[in-house]
Amino acid sequence: MAVHACNRAPVRRLLFALILGALPMLCLGAGISPESEHPASATHIATFSIVARDPETGDLGVAVQSKYFGVGSVVPHAKAGVGALATQARGNILYGPQGLGLLESGVGPQEAIERLIAEDPLREQRQVGLVAADGSAATFTGGETLPWSGGKTGDNYAAQGNLLAGPEVVEAIAAAFETTDGDLSTRLVTAIAAGQAAGGDARGRQSAALLVVRAGSGYMGASDRLVDLHVEDHPTPIKELWRLLGIRLSQIAVHDARMALAAAARAGGEPDKAAAAVAEARRLAQEAVERYEFGDAGWLVLADAEAQAGDMDAASEAARRALLINPLLKRYSVMPETGLGIDPAQLETLLNDADFRKVWDALPGEDDVKVEATVAEPTE
Repeated sequence: MAVHACNRAPVRRLLFALILGALPMLCLGAGISPESEHPASATHIATFSIVARDPETGDLGVAVQSKYFGVGSVVPHAKAGVGALATQARGNILYGPQGLGLLESGVGPQEAIERLIAEDPLREQRQVGLVAADGSAATFTGGETLPWSGGKTGDNYAAQGNLLAGPEVVEAIAAAFETTDGDLSTRLVTAIAAGQAAGGDARGRQSAALLVVRAGSGYMGASDRLVDLHVEDHPTPIKELWRLLGIRLSQIAVHDARMALAAAARAGGEPDKAAAAVAEARRLAQEAVERYEFGDAGWLVLADAEAQAGDMDAASEAARRALLINPLLKRYSVMPETGLGIDPAQLETLLNDADFRKVWDALPGEDDVKVEATVAEPTE
């Protein structure tokens, strides 16, 4: 592992920055060169981040926190199958596409950073972390960044920060990432939470962001953004980021549970295969409601999975929870042409359960399922 630190900025400059808030400018506009400075769109930024790769899934991502409004619009950059990059201190958003482009052309992280800063007159005020799709990583801290500034690299990650409470912040980020299990998103947020616990940004905290990419994982498969979360302004941004991540991971689990149920339906002539798919759907649905208990979608897919498994008591309980969270589901459940709500055939069975029926009858709306619509094609 490599550790890099810079502590050479004059104390007078640091005090002046802290008092007046005159923190380094950011090249924010498209087409702005690293040499450009535009006060209207720029300000100082002190930040800590980690860029990393999951060797099991190949996912790549960035997590960051800063005492800066909307840090997610500047620091994190990633491309599935290519790499992830963080640009901070006197950040330059052009480093994102440029650095990822170098990786995609076959250049390694260390050389990519060297090329990025080679012709940059502000390189000594830059800080960059970069990880490639093969897990190799590099970090750079310019000699004029505000103390404490530095970074650390390891297998599949690079952690870095500037204007921090001390080197223990980066060490905590690295240690947490190395020792945490789970998906990449969870490991990244756990890592920056450890950095905050170790002292974090010397000025405080304001915003955080998380970006994790996987090919075809975005909305309708049209992008690679598996997780893309921004906390723009919050007294405890990492805590809020963790809450949002729970919702997103629940959403992913719901999707995967539905795919498992669809696989079970396709395996109708193979009982063992169908049963295994239903068991996987139940597991994923339970994960969905554990991650976000206030989401009706998780409870709905759990109700479906329990019904498919033959446990109608559990299906009734899950469906009741969904109705209590979102009473409007009753309206959609009697309008199955919408593709929303409870499956009509399943609903007719649930209505025979006294506990479910009590909740159903207490909610406003029609009572009768429109059976003639059960064969209609769902709409978006």
